[in-house]
Amino acid sequence: MEILNRKARFNYEISDKLEAGIVLVGSEVKSIRAGKANIKDSYAIIKNNECWLINMYIANYQNSQFKPDETRSRKLLLKKSQIKKLDYLIKAEGYTLVPLKLYFKNNKVKIELGIAKGKKLYDKRETIKQRDIDRNIQANLKY
Repeated sequence: MEILNRKARFNYEISDKLEAGIVLVGSEVKSIRAGKANIKDSYAIIKNNECWLINMYIANYQNSQFKPDETRSRKLLLKKSQIKKLDYLIKAEGYTLVPLKLYFKNNKVKIELGIAKGKKLYDKRETIKQRDIDRNIQANLKY
């Protein structure tokens, strides 16, 4: 099961990607396996030399006795050197950490973070224009 954040590539210009582990409870893993999670409005911050994922939605699992908060902050598992590098990029150069994809790798939940800068309105218009051109080309190639 793979959960994507399609809006991230439209709203942000992704310069680099990295993979991180995420701290979850058992019922949250079951919900993610069922596809009941959303990373659309979430983002990551660095606080006290730790990386945290904010505003990620994971639905409560139906048979779970433990009911965690659905949008609680979740700790991301990164190396100390990666956290220091990300902290510099965020504070000095104005980048943002945006989750791009949530997936399983060797039965562990991983999240792909994008190091991104926000796009301007004219960049978004250019993206829409390019998408329409590509769609028209594909339609014409079919005939």
